[in-house]
Amino acid sequence: IQFLYFIVIMGIVRSRLHKRKVSGGITKICRKRRNHESGRLAANTKIGARRVASVRVRGGNTKLRALRLDAGNFAWGTEAVSEPARILSVAYNATSNELVRTQTLVKNCIVSVDATPFKQYIAKHYGIDFDANRKVAEKKDDKKAKDAKKVATFDVTKASKAVQRKWALRNAEHKIDKSIEDQLKVGRLLCRLTTRPGQTGRADGAVLEGAELQFYLKKVEKKK
Repeated sequence: IQFLYFIVIMGIVRSRLHKRKVSGGITKICRKRRNHESGRLAANTKIGARRVASVRVRGGNTKLRALRLDAGNFAWGTEAVSEPARILSVAYNATSNELVRTQTLVKNCIVSVDATPFKQYIAKHYGIDFDANRKVAEKKDDKKAKDAKKVATFDVTKASKAVQRKWALRNAEHKIDKSIEDQLKVGRLLCRLTTRPGQTGRADGAVLEGAELQFYLKKVEKKK
């Protein structure tokens, strides 16, 4: 109740006049609060069907406040490609485990995304099918194959000779990182959000690679 009273009566301010000095002394406030110092409640963006609200801000501008998001564009740096992918869950957040428990989307949080668009890219560009073993298993079990939803996939075996020559040329100097390859086989990729969902209304990011990926894989394993 006291917290709600503070928000309604006092308001949220971004000035530091109410904070103590570095020396520990109390700052003497000799003026009233200013409108440009006012703040707003956090968006606390969750994973769900897209729900974005516009907020009027200083200067008549607008911000997009994302309340629910379930997808975004994720860039794969070494491949110089960006794909729209579905966000599955929040895997890690350096700020607080509470944000992981509540599955809150914020900038720089580590999320797990659906790897299907990236597998499709690898199949079309390099002729590598990470779902080959799964397709063989599905053919053996006809009932499961009929019940499963049909997803438009690129069939590597039906490629022309010209396309196969292109693949051979590209694969001669191309190699996918073992950690990313393992993730693609599982069907989930670790990515880092680079946008602010509460300010821009988007949840875009980048695929984790190299030393950064190894660092966060250890963090995620340790959390488990």
